[in-house]
Amino acid sequence: MFTIGDFARHGRVSVRMLRHYDAIGLLHPTHVDPHSGYRFYSADQLARLNRVIALKDLGFTLEQVGSILDEQVDAHALQGMLRLRQAELETAVEEARARLAQVGARLRAIEREGRMSTQDVVVKKVPAVRVAELSAPAASFGPQHITPVIGPLYEELCGRLERAGVTGFGPAIAYYEDAGEGDGSIVVHAATTVPEGTVVEGVEVHVLPGIEEAATTVHRGAMDGILPTAQALASWIDTHGYASAGYARELYLECPEDPAGWVTEIQEPIARA
Repeated sequence: MFTIGDFARHGRVSVRMLRHYDAIGLLHPTHVDPHSGYRFYSADQLARLNRVIALKDLGFTLEQVGSILDEQVDAHALQGMLRLRQAELETAVEEARARLAQVGARLRAIEREGRMSTQDVVVKKVPAVRVAELSAPAASFGPQHITPVIGPLYEELCGRLERAGVTGFGPAIAYYEDAGEGDGSIVVHAATTVPEGTVVEGVEVHVLPGIEEAATTVHRGAMDGILPTAQALASWIDTHGYASAGYARELYLECPEDPAGWVTEIQEPIARA
């Protein structure tokens, strides 16, 4: 048997927590010395302790934990509950990371206000290209809504092209349009250039019209951090006597495995104000 200190160490909990669990009837020691009052625990009680901690981490109250354990939930059922909770926590972590990325992007936008030089922007004509594409709606033009949509679209698109034996496709081009619902929702188009004559079932192949005049600049890094570049481009457009003529396109020039190394050309249609 273990002393309460040894048992706490093996269970990775505090002695105070074990005393509390004893007091509320959740985990009694195997033996209590009648003279000294010292508590002793056996190794097989670690299984119950693990269940107590796991259920508590699932969000159950200690009272609920006691009820569940009294009903003798088997290991398989407990594993299922833990996996569900694990998935919920992973989703929460990803959402927190996305929010953190957006906060960072806003901070960088503030830091870079007014710092983009005229050499960072090129006004040019963007030619028409033949593309294969898939599209889907997004709640807004914000990166937090676009990123979860566009990634799966490109995975599916590239998979279909490869399965159809299409070679020589790329680079990728993303473009956007209003969904027409009046609520700020948009349609995300995930496209990639393809050779003439390409036909793939379930994939739209068409000629994407060119842009007669576009203000273009290069963004380096993940698209979650595009905000400072996009807003600096907007500032350049405004201060140089132009007006935006629609959503900017994104031409993905380099897309290594690490998004920090991405190189993307932003192409915003413009007209003289």
